[in-house]
Amino acid sequence: MSLYDDAVLVLKGYEGQDELRQSYLDHLAAHADGMWKACHAGHVTASALVIDPERGRVLLTLHRKLRMWLQMGGHCEPGDATVAAAALREATEESGMTGLTLLPGGPVRLDRHPIPSPCHWHYDVQYAALAPSGAVEVISDESLDLRWFAYDEVAGVADDSVVRLLAAVRARL
Repeated sequence: MSLYDDAVLVLKGYEGQDELRQSYLDHLAAHADGMWKACHAGHVTASALVIDPERGRVLLTLHRKLRMWLQMGGHCEPGDATVAAAALREATEESGMTGLTLLPGGPVRLDRHPIPSPCHWHYDVQYAALAPSGAVEVISDESLDLRWFAYDEVAGVADDSVVRLLAAVRARL
């Protein structure tokens, strides 16, 4: 199965955010290359909020280009077999942690947001990644900083999309 086919199956099976979910499916139906950064009409991305539920905290990255505290994530790559695998790869690369596991149940949220030219939209499929006990974060080249934030600190440092993602993750836990 191709990554494109996996994305369509994941989105068809995703419950909630019906109008937004349909816009993702419509985008993919109109753009055979809609999984890839080269699709300037927009493309599917995959992200994961790294969470430590035992300590009530999340790991955010200070994104190098955007200079915002965000969850780990980014573009799908040809080696990604599934959207979930892309999210886990991104979370592992950007956090430097080994042993992350995705929270069962598939994506937690969808978030479509505009991006600078030449592209127009990121159709982000958002997961949660559970940090293993004792894991140590290591900053990547894509980040200016990595930092753990208590749940109640997130709204003070991150934008509304991260706050909504955290709320959805906590509801699923």
